[in-house]
Amino acid sequence: MRFAFTDDQKMLRDTVRDVLRRECSPEVVRDAWEGKTEGARSAWNTLAQTGLIGMTASEGAGGMSMSELDLLLPLEETGYAAMPGPIVDTAAVGIPLLEAAGTDAQRERWLGLAAAGEARIVVSFEDREMVPHAASADILIAERGGAGYCLPIDEVSVVPERSVDRTREVGKVAFEPSPSYRMREDVNTVALFALGRERAALATAAQLVGLSRRMLDMAVQYAKDREQFGKPIGAQQAIKHRLANALIEQEFARPTVYRAGWSLATGARDAEVDVSLAKIYAGQAAKFVAKQALQVHGAIGYTIECDLHMWMKRAWALAAAHGDAAHHRERVGRHVL
Repeated sequence: MRFAFTDDQKMLRDTVRDVLRRECSPEVVRDAWEGKTEGARSAWNTLAQTGLIGMTASEGAGGMSMSELDLLLPLEETGYAAMPGPIVDTAAVGIPLLEAAGTDAQRERWLGLAAAGEARIVVSFEDREMVPHAASADILIAERGGAGYCLPIDEVSVVPERSVDRTREVGKVAFEPSPSYRMREDVNTVALFALGRERAALATAAQLVGLSRRMLDMAVQYAKDREQFGKPIGAQQAIKHRLANALIEQEFARPTVYRAGWSLATGARDAEVDVSLAKIYAGQAAKFVAKQALQVHGAIGYTIECDLHMWMKRAWALAAAHGDAAHHRERVGRHVL
């Protein structure tokens, strides 16, 4: 087993990092909170030009035939930037589902556009009517009654709901499961959507690792800049302990995510357990780091004027997305027993 990412994987990570540093600043995230999405869409389009959006599509569909493991480092960077938009649903889940289960007509209509970043996908699993980014997407892929459906979002009823993270505008989706929307019936739809759930949980865990890293960076910088009694508060032992503990929590989570990516990409027997462990530890780390960063910032961290506020809300939302810690611990327990 190789325990390091390749030079190509790290180069792609660095490319995504540079793009998001330039085009997805905290000001862009704040604009998205206020409903102004031009900047976020520009960042999406630039990432599409790098090939990130369509990297899991086959080369024939305009992608790079890359695996779940290849996607982890770029997704970690999207978490670090708190990038708005359905990057997980589109790149990690939707495109592979569309290519594997879409009819010829559905693939011809949508796959090339999705791989080029020109059509954004959201995915609704059997028990998931609440879908982030539904109102701003172009395609809905949904699992209903053991069958898959693919349809334009303008043919879906989307009822907006308030979200703790305003950049993840949530909508309750409903549609008539017409045969004209039906995906292929000659494939194991249930298994493909089950794999889609694993990919969604893993991709979300990768974003949580990036969020943890950014919140810790914010806390460290604030501890250097904020002075009390003529000295930076970071000189206080109590602050150092908080930051050190946050770093340890984050560093324990990261390898579990990378291991899960390897397991899923190679079809390892216990991939499901590895994904659950990754989601547990990544969510736990993000919430812990958020708490420590908030303590370092003090009361200002509660205010929307502080950038940390937006990253904390994203961390809380993603920790619960695609199965919270209790759900995934139950899955691990079932496997052990």
